[in-house]
Amino acid sequence: MDNELFDYSPIVDRAPVRWPGGERVAFYVGLNVEHYQVDRPSTSIFPGTAGLAPDPLNYGWRDYGPRVGIWRVIDVLDRHGIRASALLNSDVAEHNPQIIAAGVRRNWAWLAHGKNNSIFQADMAVDEERAHLADVVATIERATGRRPRGWMGPALTETFQTPRLLAELGLDYVLDWTNDDQPYRLSVPGVLSVPYSVELNDNTLFLGKATSGPDFVQIVRDQLDQLYAESADSGRVMALALHPFVIGQAFRIKYLDQALDYVATHPGVWLTTSDEIAGHYAGGATLAESAGSEDDRVT
Repeated sequence: MDNELFDYSPIVDRAPVRWPGGERVAFYVGLNVEHYQVDRPSTSIFPGTAGLAPDPLNYGWRDYGPRVGIWRVIDVLDRHGIRASALLNSDVAEHNPQIIAAGVRRNWAWLAHGKNNSIFQADMAVDEERAHLADVVATIERATGRRPRGWMGPALTETFQTPRLLAELGLDYVLDWTNDDQPYRLSVPGVLSVPYSVELNDNTLFLGKATSGPDFVQIVRDQLDQLYAESADSGRVMALALHPFVIGQAFRIKYLDQALDYVATHPGVWLTTSDEIAGHYAGGATLAESAGSEDDRVT
């Protein structure tokens, strides 16, 4: 079947995007705040035991994130004045409420990221998924004091009805599709796709490609330099995806510090959240909208 969620839109044919204050690149950190079930396989560093239950090797490696790694990451974000866009499994509210409390104090943006990262958003009937999403959103709202506006599925998973069901719940953007450097409108009224990255992503780089720390810093620099060059005529989005059990390891954290120092001191960079990017774009970030066109505006 053909994709009916969005149309093809070459970036060179669009009305220019303008960010607040004349900034050229909107930068946000997508911080994955996740819970994993002990009796189900998931993201693993050693495939040899990944199918076992329990799997102390891989479960313990993942569990290093909420216990230790995220607190290092928080310190680095604070140092550079960056608020996280927290991709939050709703089960974290029960198991790691201290993390949510730390994020609330820092005014993080909170995105719904499913119930946990052991259950993917797939193979659900419409009514089952509607109830599942409603529970996830309500749990996050209770825990954070703020109803999430954005969504990223566990492992970026969706069903064909997910965006429509999210719109029913009042959410207005998703990160799952990762196919652009600018936000764009989905065919579901009122819902945007906001850029996220599976390549500028600590999990992919360090685990999938064995990237070194210095190479990670250079990749972040190269990404920003290229997007900044291209943004002379139209703004871009740069998303940096982080997982505390990966980047939060003691031997890697200094490289995150170095990378964010380059970003935070670079001219023309709007240090923001995915919520603010979606809100600004929906409010009329392109020149065509600023001129008064209402045809494409998200409502």
